Amino acid sequence: MRVFDIHLHVQPWSMVRADALAMIDDASHRDARAVISNADSVLRFLDENGVERACCINYVAPEVMGFTPEVNDWIANFTRDHRDRLLPVGSVHPRHARDPRAETVRILDLGIRMIKIHPPHQKLAPNDPQLGDVYRECEARGVPVMFHTGTSVFPRARNVFADPMPIDDVAVDFPKLKIVLAHAGRPLYGETAFFLTRRHPNVHLDISGIPPKSLPKYVPRLGEIADKVLWGTDWPAPGVTSLRKNIDDFHALGLGEDVEKKILWENATRLFET
Repeated sequence: MRVFDIHLHVQPWSMVRADALAMIDDASHRDARAVISNADSVLRFLDENGVERACCINYVAPEVMGFTPEVNDWIANFTRDHRDRLLPVGSVHPRHARDPRAETVRILDLGIRMIKIHPPHQKLAPNDPQLGDVYRECEARGVPVMFHTGTSVFPRARNVFADPMPIDDVAVDFPKLKIVLAHAGRPLYGETAFFLTRRHPNVHLDISGIPPKSLPKYVPRLGEIADKVLWGTDWPAPGVTSLRKNIDDFHALGLGEDVEKKILWENATRLFET
């Protein structure tokens, strides 16, 4: 069965702050730096784990993670020769962009396929008016916007921004914007994320970062929204050690071939059709 991992962190390790790096650069991820050293290595890693395509997640969050706006150019260059399999994901942070709309235009012209907003790490609400031009440009181009939803354990993260409910404003104001709720609100806001996914036709749910065996706990009514659920792992985040094991554990849930195909491949493929 074909697999599209919509949430894989392919990032410049040299930018990561020491305290954040300590949380992911442990024994369980001892090979991660080598995997992310170049695009060919990432592709071999995907092949070994049975993954055909992946979104390479990056976002601007210098205060918490160390990532500066240069991360957009880095991932665009990293994926340049392999865009059929590696989709570059970037970010615009209003406090770190002189003109958010112009920066959005610039990075989308570079080939960025999705914008990532991480409220707890970027320390801003999804419905912040300064993000309006970012959403407007993405809506016009059919480019998805992914929001981190739920808490973060990284040092200096501000979990007052973890609640996804402000995304309701974004979905109302930009009804044609393709919205992805990463991590399904885990661990505190699952019901809110589920509500937003059911309420808005343009909202989708990314189940990355949730151990597949725990999906019945965190998304107990997953079958009701199977047409809008996207597969992802969040590798190499803490606790995510194997793409293949996550896929195998997902199959073991017994959701049925039709639902598995939608979540593992079809929904994500449709999302990136423009």
